[in-house]
Amino acid sequence: MEKFAKLEKLIDDIQTIIELCELEEDQDLFFELKERFKQFEKDYENLKILTLLSGKYDSYNAIVNIHAGAGGTEAQDWVQMLYRMYSMYAEKQGFKTQIIDVLDGDEAGIKNINFIVYGVNAYGYIKCEKGIHRLVRISPFDSNARRHTSFASVEVMPELEEAEDIEIKPDDLKIDTYRASGAGGQHINKTESAIRITHIPSGIVVACQTERSQIQNREMAMKMLYSKLAEKQEREQLEQIASIKGEIKKIEWGSQIRSYVFCPYTLVKDHRTGFEDPDVQAVMNGEIQDFIFAYLQKI
Repeated sequence: MEKFAKLEKLIDDIQTIIELCELEEDQDLFFELKERFKQFEKDYENLKILTLLSGKYDSYNAIVNIHAGAGGTEAQDWVQMLYRMYSMYAEKQGFKTQIIDVLDGDEAGIKNINFIVYGVNAYGYIKCEKGIHRLVRISPFDSNARRHTSFASVEVMPELEEAEDIEIKPDDLKIDTYRASGAGGQHINKTESAIRITHIPSGIVVACQTERSQIQNREMAMKMLYSKLAEKQEREQLEQIASIKGEIKKIEWGSQIRSYVFCPYTLVKDHRTGFEDPDVQAVMNGEIQDFIFAYLQKI
């Protein structure tokens, strides 16, 4: 209701400025009118998106995992680029991010990263990013300046403390401790504070090493486990609905969803919706809301 009231006030302000513009030819008023209208369009589109977020977990925080595909250093650099893109998107939306677990690349970039996006409807927005992301560019790591194609997978889950319909038995868990890797203070690399939990029935593995204590890392890892099991359950329900409907097309949770082409032309294309944006730099700077909106409208 607050967002709706803000839109109403913007309309009143715009009407007032229009009346003033009709009374006097003031260039500053005209520019202010354009800016207010741009703001109105942006807020209106965001409110439309909110009406589409009605899923069971849409209002939750989001846990995001980005994993490098084949391609060595080039693919690992692509993971780092995607992490930066999502971090900038989160910042633009007023969300906060926290890294849970990260495995640095051999020479550059990141092999695998887990992070949480905190904010109202974070999962509802970012769930649209699940799938394989494809990069085409002249590799900065190739001395012959050849064009390379790289892939990275993005997995998104709602952050859950516990789930009413999910039971995790202690006997089903294999828990390992190890020393955290990477940069850290004198505590983080000297004690076995990092936690890896394997859920034996499903084969799901989660890990956390960024908190200061083993207890905190265990709590965060359990959150991730609940989240992964909930996402698995949601995916299976969707696949069951699709089979009942007789749909031939599979639910594309793991297939290639978007291509980012830097060379020989610039274009970002979502293969699920057909939405395109030639401004690849803006997209890499976090301008992905239009892609998310196009997907939410389609589903």
